[in-house]
Amino acid sequence: MENFPSLKKPSHLISTFFGVGLLPFAPGTWGSLAALLLFYLFAFFQLSFEVFTLILLIFTLISIITCEIATKDLIDRDQKSIVIDEISGLWTAFLFIPLLDLYDFSNSEWQEGTFLATFILFLSFRFFDILKPHPISFIDRNFKTGFGIVLDDLVAGVFAGLSLLGGNFFINIF
Repeated sequence: MENFPSLKKPSHLISTFFGVGLLPFAPGTWGSLAALLLFYLFAFFQLSFEVFTLILLIFTLISIITCEIATKDLIDRDQKSIVIDEISGLWTAFLFIPLLDLYDFSNSEWQEGTFLATFILFLSFRFFDILKPHPISFIDRNFKTGFGIVLDDLVAGVFAGLSLLGGNFFINIF
């Protein structure tokens, strides 16, 4: 397929997160930034942890299906312009925030460290998503399906969350 992405196709439009993946210079970072801003919107509306988790699960399922459909005819299935997986991955990292006792998705006010925590998670997620340490690199190389495109980002999100928890245990930032 020579014309990827064609934003006239719903699967391409969604997989590029409505064109965010077409922004120049590091489209994955733009996709992650969109995820961060959407998370702040969810926090503004005070979504509960359960609702956020449900949104993440549904969004991840939609991401997998959309990536599978959008890339079925491509040789390089994990195109740089596909950024919907970055959103699922970063949101997975945000699931670790309540473990820091900073924000439990129900307070009307964030504690001072919550913005710092989300920023650290953003940077950590980008670090793991770009460098792809094992097993992220293994998943990226060997699972060339919609599931694989999203799975490596979900694992990067888990790595980012665990790194923040581990770093906080030793340095006691929060």
